[in-house]
Amino acid sequence: MALFTLEDITVAYNKQNILQDFNLTIEEGQLVSLLGPSGCGKTTTLRLIAGFLQASQGKFVFKGKDYTKVPVNKRNFGFVFQNYALFPHMTIFDNVAFGLRLRKMPKTEIEKRVINVLEIVSLKGFEKRYPKELSGGQRQRVAIARALVIEPDLLLFDEPLSNLDANLRVNMRVEIRRIQQELGITAVYVSHDQEECFSISDQVAIMNKGVIEQLSDPATIYNQPKTKFIADFIGYKNFIEFDERTDSGQTSRLTKSGYPFAVPLKGHEPAGKIGAIRPDNLKLEEKNGSPIPENGLPGKVKVSTYLGRSFQYVVETPIGDFTVNKEMTIPYHAGQEVILVIPGDQLVLVD
Repeated sequence: MALFTLEDITVAYNKQNILQDFNLTIEEGQLVSLLGPSGCGKTTTLRLIAGFLQASQGKFVFKGKDYTKVPVNKRNFGFVFQNYALFPHMTIFDNVAFGLRLRKMPKTEIEKRVINVLEIVSLKGFEKRYPKELSGGQRQRVAIARALVIEPDLLLFDEPLSNLDANLRVNMRVEIRRIQQELGITAVYVSHDQEECFSISDQVAIMNKGVIEQLSDPATIYNQPKTKFIADFIGYKNFIEFDERTDSGQTSRLTKSGYPFAVPLKGHEPAGKIGAIRPDNLKLEEKNGSPIPENGLPGKVKVSTYLGRSFQYVVETPIGDFTVNKEMTIPYHAGQEVILVIPGDQLVLVD
């Protein structure tokens, strides 16, 4: 069941539209991430939901009620900020209890809720400490506890892990997912980190210039990106703009500069003639005089780069340059002639 919808929303700064005719529906109990590059409108969307911004057009419907003009203090939403936003002069207990005291709750109820939520975020026993005495990850858990303690109808995250180091980010995203699933709370999560969003989300909305280009589960987006922008954003670094395309049965026949390619159809491909493939999914072979296989191209290594687990090559072919990752003990050298094979089942057709 849909918890809330944004309907034909327009938001503008200095007469420039950041969101225009924007629509989004989120189901109850899901964690949905808004993912995209800087300036795509994801933080604007989150601030609009929170009530920090007002739309010039459109409607925000929450639990069947019109929330478009409801002020931020009347929305029972928890917000986890990028910079934690903790009060340095207050203990952890007082930081978490702050929202409850504003609501003038009884002292016994405040104490019960604070102790309970600190246990949920694995900070029981830290009540008397101050923020400066905690690590970055612990401070972020305090910020999450403060958002949870009011028992919000919706939990909002604004790039909550961007200030943490790489290892701590991995641990914290597991914690966020655990807490969200344990409580069954609906959450909207903003990030520019693809791996972070894909690892914790039920649904991911890929945004570009104020528009959602694709909203789906992480696996679908990873394997079946709809557009060239999405494919490029999530790691499909090789693109082929084919000259011709003919679909027959379960196969799409394509040509580029006279070279033929075959792609098995899965039933959801767009009608365009752009193919995308990841560097890890291309195959590279030594040129040994044997015939070039299906979906193969003659090539020459232009650049060889050591990545640790593998080598990355830039390979020149008659239809353009390709970036290829390949694990091998003895690397190819610049100028070496090779055969590049583009597996049809790994080539994705996009708009």
